[in-house]
Amino acid sequence: MKRGNLVLIRFSALFSVIGAVLGAHMAGSGSYAFRPIHAHILVVGWLTLFAWGVYYEIFTITSKKLAVGHTWTAIIGTTGLVLGMWVYYLKPFDFSEGLSLGLYIGGGVTLLISFILFFITTFFIAKKEDK
Repeated sequence: MKRGNLVLIRFSALFSVIGAVLGAHMAGSGSYAFRPIHAHILVVGWLTLFAWGVYYEIFTITSKKLAVGHTWTAIIGTTGLVLGMWVYYLKPFDFSEGLSLGLYIGGGVTLLISFILFFITTFFIAKKEDK
């Protein structure tokens, strides 16, 4: 899963830059409209994806399909959640309430699935003598 951990860490780095830019924008403009989006980008996008990338570096997961599923639901869920929050709360487009809420919920549900898959991966860690 060495490639997957690098993908998680690169997305983590991307979210850290986006989060820092949002924080700088809020500080400079004096508007804190992006506050919940900024927080989720940094906590889920930067910290959680980074931690999962390190997890895959430290541990060998015996189910590669599970690890790949976890990696991509993490990335898609995080992206969907923060974009959904942006569309739902700040309404930058003329989307219906149902569509914007659906994007928000869809991202959140995908991220929730990712957290569940992460939990399951902890039961598929190779023992030291198996490595």
